[in-house]
Amino acid sequence: MRPFSVAAAVIEGIVVVGAQTDASFGRHTHDDFGFGLIETGGQVSASGRGRVEAGPGHIITVNPGEVHDGHAIRGEMRRWRMLYIDPEQMHRIASDVREREGATFEFTDPVIADQHLAAAFPLLVSAISGETACAMAAEAGLLSLVARLLGRTPVADAPFGTTAIARQRIDDDPAAFLTLQHLAADTGLSRFQFLRAFARETGLTPHAYIVQKRLGLARRMILRGMTLGEAAVASGFADQSHMTRLFVRNFGFTPGGLASAAWPPAISFKTAYPPV
Repeated sequence: MRPFSVAAAVIEGIVVVGAQTDASFGRHTHDDFGFGLIETGGQVSASGRGRVEAGPGHIITVNPGEVHDGHAIRGEMRRWRMLYIDPEQMHRIASDVREREGATFEFTDPVIADQHLAAAFPLLVSAISGETACAMAAEAGLLSLVARLLGRTPVADAPFGTTAIARQRIDDDPAAFLTLQHLAADTGLSRFQFLRAFARETGLTPHAYIVQKRLGLARRMILRGMTLGEAAVASGFADQSHMTRLFVRNFGFTPGGLASAAWPPAISFKTAYPPV
């Protein structure tokens, strides 16, 4: 691993930074909100909220303009990943979670020991950047993470069945490009309200539900004889390798295996054959 890596995100206003180093960093600030996960090793740092120590599995945070530094414990190598989020983007997320337009956000703890957040963070990074990046999954992950940081639970859940129109929209065209905002707007809910209501009604996140519908569509296309590449694109996957990874993860076999099992295709009774 290089000492530092920077990756773009599928959501505007977010940058993913990875680091593995024993270097010390003097006092400095960032324009963005930052939060990340210490994966190995540890560090001590001064922050606007006092001097702190963070080790493996700890979430570390910094607010825009907050003066802080960082030093490896005992000078040993440590590895971490950070998300840097534009303040406007973070405040939009906070407004959704707090269900109040114009809501603001601020990290109150520079180091957070939370096993749930630590487990969710790598999944969020994968949704935000890399081969499996997905804007809808990234949005959902950010909303859930900020909600946990704020300790926010809506006063009342949306009435059961509220997401039916959004589910129908997905069912009618699983391959269509949809965002969390599109689906939430269909129901008149905020993104965070919609996320909670959808999971309560289906047992899945909107992204997971869409993936299941796309896999079902791809299976039907493959069984009808469509090539794997064509089926992948027609069912909404980025490419054939993306579809294959999800096939194996969900079904335990590859699309190619399904295509082989379906060959030769079933004989149609409508087919006319010449007399023998």
